[in-house]
Amino acid sequence: MRPYRLLLSLVLALALAVPVTGALVVGSATPAHADECYTWTRTLQKGMSGSDVTQLQIRIAGWAAYHDYVAIDGVFGDETEAALKRFQAAYGLAADGIAGPATYSKIYSLQDPDCTPIHFSYAEMDDDCFGGWSGGKVPAATAQANALRVMWKLEALRHRLGDQPLIVTTGFRSVECNNRVGGASNSQHLYGMAADLVSAYDSLCTIAKEARYTGFSGLIGPGAAGHDDHVHVDSRAENDDDGIANAYYWTAPSCGI
Repeated sequence: MRPYRLLLSLVLALALAVPVTGALVVGSATPAHADECYTWTRTLQKGMSGSDVTQLQIRIAGWAAYHDYVAIDGVFGDETEAALKRFQAAYGLAADGIAGPATYSKIYSLQDPDCTPIHFSYAEMDDDCFGGWSGGKVPAATAQANALRVMWKLEALRHRLGDQPLIVTTGFRSVECNNRVGGASNSQHLYGMAADLVSAYDSLCTIAKEARYTGFSGLIGPGAAGHDDHVHVDSRAENDDDGIANAYYWTAPSCGI
């Protein structure tokens, strides 16, 4: 647990320990939580919609079904419910597909104040040429928002791999940076939609195989030209800015993919 979260927990615990006189304490669906990033204020379930559903979808998108992804559309449908159940089961919660206090508490424990998951950061998803999120194929704010969604999928992948460190060697690239490394002219890196991965704990093939269950529609790994030393994952099927048909592309011949 991060230090500030530990301090907050202690403060809340002391507050609850103080007797209350002359007041009636009434329970609520979701207890107050001072989360620096985002705080849900209602229980969510299938059939509901809103910006709070969107925020939930971003955080559970990495628990999509095999060869599928969770649409980040603010509508709590079947895919969102199924992904939520997988998220809940993965973290030892009751897998009922309803987002309430227990689910939110787990999400709060997994996110930093800037809304990134605790094991990934904007710094490692940014290009290493000039810094910042400009110079790609979409506005800087869009590239950064796309990268945030990728990071939450990576958090799910990391958990599936036993919570061992997963290293991002390349995330967002500006056009200039992409040209320097000889990237494809319409690479998903230019949109903040991609990450290249390595690990000191898991083989590249293990990473590639697990990535098939974490909402990535693009997957290129060992056996594919130029990918014998890393695994590339991206969300190309969700990219409405690249002018390419929203199709899946998985190839890692050395891994049987």
